[in-house]
Amino acid sequence: MLTEERLMELEIKLSYQEDLLQELNSIVASQQKQISQLEGTLLVLYERMKSISVEDGTNQTDNQPPPHY
Repeated sequence: MLTEERLMELEIKLSYQEDLLQELNSIVASQQKQISQLEGTLLVLYERMKSISVEDGTNQTDNQPPPHY
């Protein structure tokens, strides 16, 4: 009887772990999708900022302090 109870306990724990693993997998997949979307947005913003600085005739070196600072 003791062996059957231990076996049943192990099966229950395994079932909970499988559920948890599926849930974590779903969360990781969702986060990866969000990261990909954020990377795309960042690229669009970078390109937009780059085009604005070209239109204004400015670049990053113009914003640096003079060498004597």
